[in-house]
Amino acid sequence: MLNIDIISIARVKKGAYYELIEDYKKRINWKLKIYELESKHSDATKSQKDEEDKILKHLSSDAVIIALDERGDGLKSLDFAKTLENFKNNGEKHIQFIIGGADGLTPTVRDQADVLLSFGQQTWPHLLARVMLLEQVYRAQQILAGHPYHRE
Repeated sequence: MLNIDIISIARVKKGAYYELIEDYKKRINWKLKIYELESKHSDATKSQKDEEDKILKHLSSDAVIIALDERGDGLKSLDFAKTLENFKNNGEKHIQFIIGGADGLTPTVRDQADVLLSFGQQTWPHLLARVMLLEQVYRAQQILAGHPYHRE
């Protein structure tokens, strides 16, 4: 069984994103924890540095770190599932995903990542990226279980 952490900037308030996130949280059978971090700085540079400090404090030395970043590789859903399976088969049990704030991740945070993952060339709102990540984690779980949720 995998332990999945999502370390994400911004708190989700009631509304459409909240409902989608709660739905996927219920569907995922793997142990899942979401850390919602916030920065109160209005200055982008100070905010990004504050986010960096908070993210780094949450990273575990025993985890595989996957950062969502536009510089990353895009993976098909099957490849994403295989990547998670390969980590599990290699004895990794803890995976931490990082989603940055509006100004993205700092080089220091990116350098901590074992994998940089992109959801395409477009820029996505970080709350939507969280929903998309949860859906892909759920989809990977279903693929690996042989469930017909995913269709090729």
